[in-house]
Amino acid sequence: MSSSKIHPNAAAALHGLVADDQILAVGGFGLCGIPEALIAALRDSGAKGLTAISNNAGVDGFGLGMLLETRQIRKMISSYVGENKEFERQYLSGELELEFTPQGTLAEKLRSGGAGIPGFYTKTGVGTLVAEGKETRQFPDGHWYVMETALKADVSLVKAWKADKAGNLVFRKTSRNFNPACAMAGKVCVAEVEQLVEIGQIDPDHVHLPGIYVDRIVVNATPEKRIEQRTVRATSKGAL
Repeated sequence: MSSSKIHPNAAAALHGLVADDQILAVGGFGLCGIPEALIAALRDSGAKGLTAISNNAGVDGFGLGMLLETRQIRKMISSYVGENKEFERQYLSGELELEFTPQGTLAEKLRSGGAGIPGFYTKTGVGTLVAEGKETRQFPDGHWYVMETALKADVSLVKAWKADKAGNLVFRKTSRNFNPACAMAGKVCVAEVEQLVEIGQIDPDHVHLPGIYVDRIVVNATPEKRIEQRTVRATSKGAL
């Protein structure tokens, strides 16, 4: 049963899943924890008219930025634009739809989608453009809240450090970021991992995302893990 989740490459893992006009949830924060191979395979699939739910869109020429360059993304649901000039250009020129969402709200919208919760109230955005056209309500605590609806995706693409053959995932440090929430919000989830082990080799207490949420797995043992902005400084003379 579990071995059927394993696919030989990213293209095979997406075969029969992706199509035009789908909604995709893609894990990552900047370039940290993005499913590099799956994004490249999605680009190569030629699927277009996509709505991408992701914190941002990578950078120019890498991550989801590659799909912006090929005009495969019609709409972004994001919380940050700053690292991608093409993202900014397409939005300002009217070529790309953009639904801006506060970062914490975006995370909770995805988590709610995965938990089967249709919506929730939050103080974030009350009295701002974020709340326009949305229901607001004053609760007994005296504060006003805006109602946000859950996000769900046709397909989720996520990145983990380690998986067993049942799909139980372990993320590594900050690369966990939006990945678990994206995985849970998708009707189908494809996980790109660096290590694949046998069932039972991951301590149950160390599992970050149960395999019930993961439908397909592909191993990418040597991802590029590109750094967005490399900052260096000269060392002083005599420094070790």
